[in-house]
Amino acid sequence: MRPIFVYGTLKRGHANYQRLLAGLTVAEEPAWLPGAALYTAGPYPFLVRAVDLVAPGATVYGELITVQPDQYDRVLAALDDLEDFRPGRADNLYERDIIMAQTVGGAREAWVYVAGAAAEAAIRRGGFRLIASGVW
Repeated sequence: MRPIFVYGTLKRGHANYQRLLAGLTVAEEPAWLPGAALYTAGPYPFLVRAVDLVAPGATVYGELITVQPDQYDRVLAALDDLEDFRPGRADNLYERDIIMAQTVGGAREAWVYVAGAAAEAAIRRGGFRLIASGVW
């Protein structure tokens, strides 16, 4: 079971953490993803890794969440619903990818939700604002 790198409304202290993750995790630790950037046009961010959208040295800061093993499938399904992700669907709002998140203890393989094709296209058209700090 992979942990999940969260960077927006799923971080501790945010509404979707309380709604979908609180009480269902076994570990939560600070983490970061070099070579990524955050953009937003409203109440939640989109993470991108496309070279043309990420400045040199850009990093996204978040948390690495490890879900209780007996809750993992249910939580992942709930997160997929939240992020409007279905495997193999062309018009996902977000895609779920495997990345190497950095932590104080070293790199860890994790899931992350990244901008889907339509969101990435909107970013390229200038419809989203860059969050230069990499922190939501």
